[in-house]
Formats: sequence, structure tokens, C-alpha cells
Amino acid sequence: MARSRGTGYLLGIDNGSQSTKVAVFDERGAVHARARVPLRPSDSPRPGVVEHPDDDLWDSIGAATRAALRDFDGEPGEIRGVGLCTIRSCRALLRADGTLAQPVLSWMDERVSRPYEHVDPAVRHVTTSSGYITARLTGQFRDTAANYRGEWPIDLGSWDWVDDPGIPRRMLFDLVLPGDQLGTVTADAAARTGLPEGLPVFATANDKAVEALGSGLGDDRTALLSMGTYIAGMTAGAHGVRDAEAFWTNFACRPHEYLYESHGIRRGMWTVSWLRDLLGSEDRLNEGAAGVPAGSDGLIAVLDWLAPVDKPFRKGAFLGFDGRQGPFHLYRAVLEAIALTTCANVRDMAAELGTGFERVLVSGGGAESDVLVQVIADAFARPARRAPGGAALGAAICAGAGLGSFGGFDEAVAAMVHPGEEFRPDPAAHERYRELGEVHRRLRTHTDPLFAWLATTGR
Repeated sequence: MARSRGTGYLLGIDNGSQSTKVAVFDERGAVHARARVPLRPSDSPRPGVVEHPDDDLWDSIGAATRAALRDFDGEPGEIRGVGLCTIRSCRALLRADGTLAQPVLSWMDERVSRPYEHVDPAVRHVTTSSGYITARLTGQFRDTAANYRGEWPIDLGSWDWVDDPGIPRRMLFDLVLPGDQLGTVTADAAARTGLPEGLPVFATANDKAVEALGSGLGDDRTALLSMGTYIAGMTAGAHGVRDAEAFWTNFACRPHEYLYESHGIRRGMWTVSWLRDLLGSEDRLNEGAAGVPAGSDGLIAVLDWLAPVDKPFRKGAFLGFDGRQGPFHLYRAVLEAIALTTCANVRDMAAELGTGFERVLVSGGGAESDVLVQVIADAFARPARRAPGGAALGAAICAGAGLGSFGGFDEAVAAMVHPGEEFRPDPAAHERYRELGEVHRRLRTHTDPLFAWLATTGR
């Protein structure tokens, strides 16, 4: 599309694991309105099944968009484009008209880690959450290629479908690249969201890649730590790497570029939210945890609040109570476990890539905690900088690039992404975390036998 810089606003939709966030930006990246609507708790009627109830994803996007537009001091007609970003690794099974044949399968559902099995004759389309929301927003059966990895018949090199007898091509959506137009807002979607009918909607990628774009990640000497419900480290890559052990290759939000992603923590910041709901406000916990010494006076958290599929017996735990600790120790121990686990995973990725990271960016909900970002800087012994933009900004950048408001993704990122506060590592705290990191690496060799035994007892 020809470049045509102009005035106006860009709206980014970030449909995450715990909430939907919508923000309106100008072309300098300034926020002019934002809203957040929590998702309803997932339904888990039996082990291994985790579904989004009813039509919760679409309902939350409609509610968050309407709320953001109420907060917007301009007119909806001044918004020039929408970037759509949704949770990755979900599976949506649709009827012929694009409505749900059953609730959307969460990324935590064991079925999404297996090839699709066609058992319901009402299902005519198999897609991601972004494909489903695109159909609801625009009426088009199109989706971004960059939200398909895992058990999908897509080629890592070409970003296109390959033949697969398990999912006939007629059941799959047409693919487009990030920044391509998916369609325009229909009359029905306009009534649901408050967006103007006919407004262009643009493709992004998977939510981690969109977050990376909105955080300004663009080189292989920087590690981005995504502090969301699923926590992982990422860095930029030039080609698809197959069969790596310490990381996997994900599609980036720049067409035909890649992200290398470390092993992660399931229910990472969800665990922090769970603890906050038990112990009090997050501001109070952060303030109190700042006064707890590095190492939490010997208290250690084991983070398996959601066990991995290959080790379903694992559980979360706190170890090392001796009477000195209180609620702030519990909170800090979880933050330290997140930082140390992520640091170990990112270093394993760096070793396999044969590189090192000079700086760390921190994005997601966890980036709002001064204590967590400082612990990350201390654990990595690297400066850690907040990346405040996130996936909503990344989605808006895709819309701006697609509209031709910028001369490409790089120019859009340079114009709209602005670095946040930097935290410098403390040498003494780093030495403590270096020792504690070795303890964390060995913990599960001791806790796995215990939890495996407990699983056999039904406790």
C-alpha cells in the first residue's frame, strides 16, 4: 500500500488470557483512551478440558471496545484502523455461518496439543481465536498466518498451508500476513462494539509476537521477558530453527521474520494474581516485598500451579518456612521464582543459539511491579527496562503499517514505541540470586518424587 501519512487514531485490541484490553493511540504512540474487561473463569468440566465459557471472548471484546470509546475524547470516525490480537494456541470450531459450534478451547486445554479430530458434523471451520473474532468483526473467513504454530498444518518457511488429511483445506481459513487487511467492520459488529461500520481491520500475529512488536524488540542482543499468564523469554530471529531443545521458533509480527522463545512458566502472573486475591492489594504487597531481603529469608516457591502436560503430578509449593516469614515473603518468593526460572530458561536459549544478551526488556502485567523488574535486573545482572506498550500497541502498529501511515514496520515502531524506566542490577543481590538460581534448577529432582507419590495416593 502506498504511504500516506495522515492524522487520525489507531485502535488496538489485545484479547489476553485473563482480560481483553483495548486502547486508542495516535501515530506517536500516545494513549488517548483505554479499557480492560476481565474474562470469565474458564470452564473445566473434567481433567484436561479448559474452555472459554459461552461466547466470552467476543463478548469481552465488545464490552472493552465500547468502554474505550466512551473514554475517547475524539469521535469514533477519527479512528482509521483496528489491529486485532488474540490469545494464541486456542482452537475455535465454527459452524458454516462462523458462529461457535462449541466453546473456544483454551491454550491450557490438552486437546489443542493434539491433532484435530473431526467428531462433530456441525463443525465446518477449524481456526484460532483470532480467526473466530475476525469472522465476527468482518464476516470474512480470513486469519493471520502468524497465529498458527503447534498442531496446525502450516509450513514454517512459507507461512502457508500444507496438505494434511486431518484437516481438509476447505475447513481452514484463508491466510494473510501481519499488516494485511482482514476486512471491514460489519453492521452487526458495529452495533456490538461501537466501532464505525466499514472501518478497516488489520491482521497482527500471535499475542506474544504482537507484544514483542509493541515492546520494541527488534534485535538478537535483547531478551524480552513477557510477564503474562504464560511467562517466556523471546529474542528476534532471522530464520526458522527446527528441533531446538531450549527454545522453539515462533512467527514474528513482522512478515517472514521469527521469534525464538524459551521454555516458559504456565500460569505465571496468574499465580501472582491468585496470591494477591488471598493476601491483599498488589500495591500493598509490592511495597511490603520491597523491604524483604533478596532470598526471602530462605522461603522458596515452586511454580507448578499448572502442571506441564508431560508431568501432570506436579503441584505448586512453598518451601522453607521457619517463623520469620509473613505475607510479603510469600509474595516476594513467587516473584523471585518467576525471575530465576525465566533467567535460567533464557540463558539455556542463549547457550543453544551461541549468543548472549546485553539488555533485558520486561513487558506484560508483571512489568508494572518495581520489585519484580528489579529482581529480574539482579538475577540477569543486566539492565532491565520496562516495555510499556504491549500487545495493544503492537496491534495498533500493525494497523498503522497496513494503512500506509508509515514506511513500514520499523518506522512505525520508531514512531510509536517509547522506552520505559530502566532498573540497574545490584551486585550483592545478583550474587545471592546466582546461588539461589542453582537451588531452583535442582528443586524438582527432589519435589517430583514427592508429588508423584502424592498423586498415587489421591491426595
